[in-house]
Amino acid sequence: MLWIKTFHIFFMVAWFAGIFYLPRIFVNLAMTENDGAFNQLNIMAGKLYRFITPFMVLTVIFGLWLASYNWSYYMSSGWFHAKMTLIVLLIIYHFICGMYQKQFADGTCNKSHTYFRVFNELPVLILLGALILAIVKPF
Repeated sequence: MLWIKTFHIFFMVAWFAGIFYLPRIFVNLAMTENDGAFNQLNIMAGKLYRFITPFMVLTVIFGLWLASYNWSYYMSSGWFHAKMTLIVLLIIYHFICGMYQKQFADGTCNKSHTYFRVFNELPVLILLGALILAIVKPF
């Protein structure tokens, strides 16, 4: 079980590293007026999104595998349901990032750099909430 937990945490850290950085690229894409820089940032965003998507999938797989060892406990724990809600929101956030990446690639994204600066903070709050729920188990 410790190996499963290790891989769950590893893939979660890798996923979050990318999910923290991708919207920062969006900030720069929304700000740049240089076509060369825009194209380079766009390539970076696409590669990063494709790179972190398997980490998301593996995080979920190892997390569910870990939970399967004591499923009845987790299903009766309020903190676990709250954490899973946050994880679903994070997965939705991930796919929204993919949508924005495609919009930038197509030249149709009309969001401002200020929007993406705020958007960038959402996974930080989700991570904090998920950590508090998983470690403190407040309810």
